[in-house]
Amino acid sequence: MLPDTESLRCFVEAARTLNFRAASRAVGLTPAAFGQRIKGLEEQLGVDLFVRTTRRVELTEAGLAMLSRAQETLTAAADSVRAARGELGPAPVDITVGTRHELGLSWLQPSLPLLESRFPHVTFHLYFGSGEDLSMRVHRHEIDCAISSRRISEPEIEGVRIHREDYVFVSSKSRLDKWPFESPDDAQNHVIVDTETSLPLFHYVSEVDDRIEASSFRGFRQMGTIAAIHQCVLAGDGVAVLPRYLIHEDLEQGTLVPLLTDVVPQHDWFRFLYRVDDPRSGLYRAMASVLSEFPLR
Repeated sequence: MLPDTESLRCFVEAARTLNFRAASRAVGLTPAAFGQRIKGLEEQLGVDLFVRTTRRVELTEAGLAMLSRAQETLTAAADSVRAARGELGPAPVDITVGTRHELGLSWLQPSLPLLESRFPHVTFHLYFGSGEDLSMRVHRHEIDCAISSRRISEPEIEGVRIHREDYVFVSSKSRLDKWPFESPDDAQNHVIVDTETSLPLFHYVSEVDDRIEASSFRGFRQMGTIAAIHQCVLAGDGVAVLPRYLIHEDLEQGTLVPLLTDVVPQHDWFRFLYRVDDPRSGLYRAMASVLSEFPLR
């Protein structure tokens, strides 16, 4: 069993004054009660802390060895009380936030000055990965939290919405000049590009219009990240469903052209993900609120 802080305070005061009577007055105890405190502490530790004679009090080697640690313990206990009362401000903390590469570079990294101004006690670190990888790493405590549009099925992961994500089915203008895409039947002249063979991006279109099926396309090309798909489509090497925030300049400049404009793709949400049992859940919700103020780029 560890010594209580009051016994440690009596020990430190006795070591400071080397006078039990003066020390007892300093801590507000009678000399007899003070002596019992020191005796009880020595019995608990199994060592003598003081050598006492009728003329003087001295610390033993055990007492000398213990003194600085006892002082540190009392200081830490006092700081704990002050921290609980909010007198010390938030404790410093390191947070690793994961997200996909293109969103991290275009939006999350530029948002760091805003986060740092709102949470000056937090040091932010970034991790880039895919949607499934991100939620897996949050689940395994390998990163603290993540931002992803992946739909969450794990009960231990909480997802707070921060931004709506709209999608556009697009092709490059140069490709359309050669092979128009004016109806679902024209899919046979095109290759669909997506991040995975399950076509998670293409589903935002195929789930709202059953005329548009993956089997209708001339082929499929897998490009592991949305940024890579973006470059592939710009180069005229296929068609794809891409986030509007990522390609809005291409749409404005006409280098990318929306396809089948009568079909409105489903939208999704960027979510702030964290473990429901994480004691910093309140901090994560506050971070999500701040990030919802920072526009997608």
